[in-house]
Amino acid sequence: MNSGPRDWMWSEALDMLARAEQLQRQLFQPRSRAAAEPVCWEPPADMFETAQELLVIVALPGADPAGISLTIQDGVLEIFAQRILPKEFGTAVIHRLELPQGCFKRQLRLPAGTYGDIRSSMSNGCLAISLYKIAGR
Repeated sequence: MNSGPRDWMWSEALDMLARAEQLQRQLFQPRSRAAAEPVCWEPPADMFETAQELLVIVALPGADPAGISLTIQDGVLEIFAQRILPKEFGTAVIHRLELPQGCFKRQLRLPAGTYGDIRSSMSNGCLAISLYKIAGR
């Protein structure tokens, strides 16, 4: 039997936490692609714009920066690489595996404009991308 608003609020809070956990699992769940492409996942990304550049931050814990490919085509920034489980873990028993493995591809529609001088760096598990705006185009 329900004893009042406090129990109702607690029940709602627990339901919201369960839904948030489910959404997080869906975010990092591999998606199926066309048969010609490998199964990929999409890392979360943030995009910011200043007067001089477009800044993109992509969460890529464990990805090798040397293997990351960045391209811009038809106003879309494509980020492609792999996150591979270290060899040392190859024989380990997995108790929990939440960080996605394998190839990833993320396509982000860019704001209107012309961009050049793509620069990127890894910091604290995130890929920071700077796209400098080209004026007059």
